[in-house]
Amino acid sequence: MLYREAGDFKTSYREDGQTFPIRFDRMAYYALVAVAFLVVPFVIDDYWANAVLVPFLIYAIAALGLNILTGYCGQVSLGTGGFMAVGAYAVYKLMTAFPMVPVPVHVLLAGGITALVGVLFGLPSLRIKGFYLAVATLAAQFFLVWLFNKVPWFYNYSASGQITAPAREVLGIAVTGPAATASAKYLFCLSFVFVLAWIARNLTRGTVGRKWMAIRDMDIAAEIIGVNPLTTKMTAFAVSSFFIGVAGALFFGVYLGAAEVGEAFGINKSFLVLFMVIIGGLGSIFGSFAGAAFLVLLPVALKNLLVGSLGWPTDLAAHVELMIVGALIVIFLIAEPHGLAQLWRVAKEKLRLWPFPH
Repeated sequence: MLYREAGDFKTSYREDGQTFPIRFDRMAYYALVAVAFLVVPFVIDDYWANAVLVPFLIYAIAALGLNILTGYCGQVSLGTGGFMAVGAYAVYKLMTAFPMVPVPVHVLLAGGITALVGVLFGLPSLRIKGFYLAVATLAAQFFLVWLFNKVPWFYNYSASGQITAPAREVLGIAVTGPAATASAKYLFCLSFVFVLAWIARNLTRGTVGRKWMAIRDMDIAAEIIGVNPLTTKMTAFAVSSFFIGVAGALFFGVYLGAAEVGEAFGINKSFLVLFMVIIGGLGSIFGSFAGAAFLVLLPVALKNLLVGSLGWPTDLAAHVELMIVGALIVIFLIAEPHGLAQLWRVAKEKLRLWPFPH
């Protein structure tokens, strides 16, 4: 069997602590990255880009950000949609005010602005936690949506109140605007996902991540052993908001192209990303990707099955989708609180020990 540790010797601490200790896992990861960058862009079409791959990549970034805050640091947040709106409006103002600056820089700056806003709204976490912190972040969600609706400066005094992404290029290839191709949008989002997932993995495995998990498990004990709650929680809010701001900037600039804050970044967006983290698995990088893939593919599969094949009304299919998602959340919270990531981990462990999975 290929999936074995026998013969895979570790001769240094670095090799012993690597993300994929089994050679087969490392080869599978390299193959997946190679296919994602070198094969998919040449076979992708507009339907797969706009309906599946691009939203999956963007939601994966948002789920990574929320998982850092909620899964690793234990700080409950219901303001994801509002922070995505901050990233979207920040990148819009930057793209219109500084058209000569490359759009990747705009996206990163939008993430930095969102990080500052996230730290501001994360200050209550120093005194409150749990349900009360969730209510505080929910207030941030409603306040940010109200702010972007009521202050015309944010949408450049547009009569419709909408924001529209200007056409921008990277290395001569359009990545925003009507001229952007499916391959360009996919590669642009994939590049951000690859870098941010690598950063998240290293942060959560390092000193910063251990401090986050210490605060999550027992904040009083963590403070006793020398973990500073102020810097630890604010760091989690900053990093999480940066990821979510980047996701919001990509969601508006690359995926939607035009948006109205109440419709695109309402409370439903916050709950959707939270459901991705719950179903995928709290405190897991893989769980963020699994939850995003599941909740992006589920509506597409149900629409093709219920509407396309069975001829059901679209509104009925949408209600069925909500019922299925709600039932899955309840099932996962009761039967497997660690989500799809734990199921994947158990399956790998049984395969590794087969035929003796005791």
